[in-house]
Amino acid sequence: MLIAATVLGLLIGLVIGGLGGGGGVLTVPALVYLLGQDAHAATTGSVLIVGASALVGMVARWRRPGLDWRTGIAFGVVGIPAAYAGTLLNNRVDADALMLVFAAVILVAAVAMLYNERPENERPANQPRPAAPAQHGGGVVAVATRPVTDRQIRLVTAVKIVVCGAVGGFLTGLLGVGGGFLVVPALVVVLRMPMTLAIGTSLLIIVINAASALAARVGDLHLDWMVVAPFAVAAIIGTLLGKRVADACSGAALTRAFAVMLVLVGGFVAVESIGALLG
Repeated sequence: MLIAATVLGLLIGLVIGGLGGGGGVLTVPALVYLLGQDAHAATTGSVLIVGASALVGMVARWRRPGLDWRTGIAFGVVGIPAAYAGTLLNNRVDADALMLVFAAVILVAAVAMLYNERPENERPANQPRPAAPAQHGGGVVAVATRPVTDRQIRLVTAVKIVVCGAVGGFLTGLLGVGGGFLVVPALVVVLRMPMTLAIGTSLLIIVINAASALAARVGDLHLDWMVVAPFAVAAIIGTLLGKRVADACSGAALTRAFAVMLVLVGGFVAVESIGALLG
């Protein structure tokens, strides 16, 4: 068990450090299906493991502009009450149903990431689509478009951050994940943040979300430290190694890798959960 927890922790740390998220979507299934924990205990252990690993990964990116502090803090603060609400619901949902919801959310995030990779979606953040020219008398007549003001852009961005931050925080509390599997797609797809910057920013958000979810669980912590401790230490080491991998890869390659990982994990958990519910 000790060796298995260490190896799994190392692999998941590589994912967290390399992709800025996704550690929770691997940690929960690993604890449930490979290490034999029940879903509720696994979600709590996952929050601790992923939060600690994300903290180390965030610190490793501290010295250079590897994260957007303002966006990250705003996301995290909005997610604090949502994480608490998700934690309350976690204890009231059937374990198999919880894992099925887990799988569904993962697959939705994967589809969003893959869709965003299409060329026509490669547009800078908040840049409106150009108006199509109108045909007139064999010629082309330019159609005037109403300029978007800086205030409107800031307002739209603020709304996106509030909505995405609240959803990410809620899922952190409900599913025991750091939220990175949802935060990274939100930063890349919704806010049009470059993948390399989204990785560091996601780690900051994961730390805040994980801390909030753990605070809500303080009075009801049931952890198997013989599994969680070596898992967490190995994940931290893996996170540092994963950062080196990320620094050597392009943003597009990291995005595709992240999406493919989500599809594989989501598909596996969905099959297992449906089988358990039907059985």
